[in-house]
Amino acid sequence: MDRPIWQPNPEQTGTANMELFTAGIVDRHGIASGYESLHAWSVRFPEDFWSSVWDFCGVIGDKGEKPYLVNGDLLPGASWFPNAQINFSENLLRCRDERTALEFRGEDRVRQTITYRELYEQVSLYRQALEAAGVEEGDRVVAYMPNIPLTVITMLAVTSMGAIWSSCSPDFGVDGVVDRFGQIAPKLLFSVNGYFYSGKIFDLGDRLTEILGEVSSIKKAVVFEYTNSPFPSGVRFISGENFIAGLKPSEIYFKRRPFNYPSFILYSSGTTGVPKCIVHGAGGTLLQHLKEHQLHTDLQSHDRMMYFTTCGWMMWNWLVSGLATGATLLLYDGSPFFPNGNVLFDFIDEAGMTIFGTSAKFIDAVKKADLVPRNTHNLNTLRSILSTGSPLSPESFDFVYDSIKEDVCLSSITGGTDLISCFALGNPTLPVWRGEIQCKGLGMAVDVFDSEGGSIREEKGELVCTKPFPSMPIGFWNDDGGRKYKGAYFERYSNVWHHGDYVELTAHNGFVMLGRSDAVLNPGGVRIGTAEIYRQVEQLDEVLEGLVIGQQWEDDIRVILFVKLRDSFTLDGSLVTKIKNHIRKNATPRHVPSKVVQVGDIPRTKSGKIVELAVRDIVHGKEIKNKEALANPEALEFFTNLVELRS
Repeated sequence: MDRPIWQPNPEQTGTANMELFTAGIVDRHGIASGYESLHAWSVRFPEDFWSSVWDFCGVIGDKGEKPYLVNGDLLPGASWFPNAQINFSENLLRCRDERTALEFRGEDRVRQTITYRELYEQVSLYRQALEAAGVEEGDRVVAYMPNIPLTVITMLAVTSMGAIWSSCSPDFGVDGVVDRFGQIAPKLLFSVNGYFYSGKIFDLGDRLTEILGEVSSIKKAVVFEYTNSPFPSGVRFISGENFIAGLKPSEIYFKRRPFNYPSFILYSSGTTGVPKCIVHGAGGTLLQHLKEHQLHTDLQSHDRMMYFTTCGWMMWNWLVSGLATGATLLLYDGSPFFPNGNVLFDFIDEAGMTIFGTSAKFIDAVKKADLVPRNTHNLNTLRSILSTGSPLSPESFDFVYDSIKEDVCLSSITGGTDLISCFALGNPTLPVWRGEIQCKGLGMAVDVFDSEGGSIREEKGELVCTKPFPSMPIGFWNDDGGRKYKGAYFERYSNVWHHGDYVELTAHNGFVMLGRSDAVLNPGGVRIGTAEIYRQVEQLDEVLEGLVIGQQWEDDIRVILFVKLRDSFTLDGSLVTKIKNHIRKNATPRHVPSKVVQVGDIPRTKSGKIVELAVRDIVHGKEIKNKEALANPEALEFFTNLVELRS
């Protein structure tokens, strides 16, 4: 396609935060106008850029005197705003009026609205209760919670006092929770007694009892009544109601601490080993999220933003930071297809949603369900759709503009748990090109390297970042000397962050995502991104989704494609031929799989990512640990000792 699939409206972009921010930089620093000039300046002069973000976004705190960056040539080793003092929660609780802070839907059973004043008062109560329970600065407090207002409230209470927050969604099994929380020795746990999903109630009482039996550091478990499930028994359990009994809202004392005091612990997927406990700081998280919200998403105080996410995914942290802009956050808990695939589009219309965040998997599922939301819904308030979790195919771009809404900024974004933010993302003042992420993030020195560490464009290579950024992890928990941290990101290329994504930088300065580089296929020595095959396979009406691995075979690698078909189809010789011919015609002969195998389900993580490496390991006879990291661990059993792969 030689023209964009969407162009911004100049009348609307004139008041966009990105335009206002750029105008100020042009005036003060004399750079040329335009996004590429702004981005180049932002990575060349990082101190000036991030200081300008602090001022433009109105960070509450003391920025301190210069320097704002020490050891700026070290990856890792750089230190941001070494003289600053902030409090994360103070920034998110800056509003205390009657505007709506949180609007919540729990499938078709629960609805709740909380104002900014009520949010502040509730945080005050839980902050007092945490102090009374003996929680202190630096202690870990964990949550086994769905995406409900109480999760936001308790997180803000924890981070307001300098304690460290970590969470898992309630669909994690006991082993998955213990693998994570057991490493960080939390003092207190928040949970619910049960949760809703797809019209069913899942009790958590037995799981909670097991978790407390395994994680002895937890002194108290606060359990909220969310469903009609029984309350767990035991002296360490206390109801949410009793936890704050007798307390009254009062002014919160926000002690300000060094810029990147530890505030969050997030986890790697854990599908190839024990999950890594990634520690993130308050200041880096806040500053990155403010930049991404206000500049790259054009979030403003009148906006109503939702991201469909669980509390086990970094997009929950990203969403909640929207409170620092004074926007209304729309929370949804449950299945996005219960009672049908229209539920989130219903929410868009009912709530007047302006920014809708979801996954590439959800968009594809809506497409496969033959839904056409533009014909069944108004969607007139919606101006931005965000997508992440896996590469968004060009055909899904077409579907959004053909079947959801024609005039919307579709921003595919990429980053991850490792940086609790994005490397490349959207920009409402730039055009959208089919199949491409719009731009590099401001302040992010993103590049694409070949195997020798040379910078390339319009070729496939490794996504890297060549300069420090504020939301780099503080480190990994219990990683003496930072050995694991350095090994995770800095061993492939010296003094460069190697992210592990296989990408291409396009002629439009956007990105095409090609899958994880550790899952890249290499038949005959030719590197192929798995996303290149998924794009072709998922165009076929018979196929719901696919999974691709490389199998070691006769001193080479052969491509194996597993397909999940629609209910009315079975894989036979004619369909295999159709699949292979379609891939050959639209990709290359190198992309054509040696074997095509039908599966009942595709294993994936809780956040919806396909676990290619785990399947590859099973096929090669390796043991898979931490299956609890998966949303559907039973799906892995199919891949053991497959007869089809022995010949």
